[in-house]
Amino acid sequence: MIRTGISTFAKRSYSTVKPVISAAKAVNGFVGALGNTPLIRLSKLSEETGSNIYAKAEFMNPGGSVKDRAALFVVQDAERKGLIKAGGTVVEGTAGNTGIGLAHVCRAKGYKCVIYMPNTQSQEKIDLLRMLGAEVYPVPAVAFDNPQNYNHQAARHAESLDNAVWTNQFDNTANRQAHIETTGPEIWQQLEGQVDGFTCSTGTGGTLAGIARFLKEKSGGKTKIFLADPPGSVLYSYIKSGGTLIERGGSSITEGIGQGRVTENLKPDIELIDDALQIPDADSLHMIYRLLDEEGIYVGASSALNVVAAVEMAKKLGPGKNVVTILCDGAYRYQSRLFSKKWIESKGLTDAIPEHLKKYATLD
Repeated sequence: MIRTGISTFAKRSYSTVKPVISAAKAVNGFVGALGNTPLIRLSKLSEETGSNIYAKAEFMNPGGSVKDRAALFVVQDAERKGLIKAGGTVVEGTAGNTGIGLAHVCRAKGYKCVIYMPNTQSQEKIDLLRMLGAEVYPVPAVAFDNPQNYNHQAARHAESLDNAVWTNQFDNTANRQAHIETTGPEIWQQLEGQVDGFTCSTGTGGTLAGIARFLKEKSGGKTKIFLADPPGSVLYSYIKSGGTLIERGGSSITEGIGQGRVTENLKPDIELIDDALQIPDADSLHMIYRLLDEEGIYVGASSALNVVAAVEMAKKLGPGKNVVTILCDGAYRYQSRLFSKKWIESKGLTDAIPEHLKKYATLD
């Protein structure tokens, strides 16, 4: 007799296997896939500090960064206010990631997308924006008070078009609202309310402010909030001095973070910030390579800066705490720089990478 199908033994064997993970529910399109990113415990750094260092894997958003959230909320805000109609144009000034998020959202919703960005940003970001169908204008990087600043050029471009909106990510508080409604609640739920500290860097200020607002209110003020700042930004000194703005100077290898002013996104919640940390570029670069080597996580410089800040925060708060930060995006958007021996040398950062990690700098 010919047997068909699997044997009783095989059936019994298969039936006892438990699923390793539970599958997420199906979602509707790109927009439905935003958010609900994993919260990763960084095991080596947690062991090193005696606290749990958690990092929100925002590079796992469908557009590849934390800025997907803000991109969706600023477009939805424009739609609710009647500022854009079907077939219209979204214009933004961005260092890249918000633009990439907007380009994805615009493709999904049928809008055109125009991006102005500083010409100091990585070629990978520019190329990706164009591949996503955005019209891209890299312009000289000048201060915000200069009329030729990329944000002001974006605003003028939108004004020159019919059925167009400048989404104004820096001062449009729909950006902040994205994190009050999504990122903050996700973190709280993922740690079942046991969040002792949160830290991240700021560009628009929306991520830090929105998450800070939610966590402070939900914890009754118990969750500590630290702002992390790169070289060349004024916010570290602003927090430390109790509110004195100094003139911006210097630069950083990080992209899309650091600021020369207090944005409208940050302003409502700046009093919630308990302390500030300034993170040198050498420490950020070192952490990029450590995360790749020790955790198998491939992230950019702003993410690495956030992790350095989380480690410093854990040391300040003492052992046994849960400290959370943000992994903004993946290193593939910067790999031609961050893993280039020549570029690292040009920045005077060769010694920031220990010998045993230099094997990852594979690009000339």
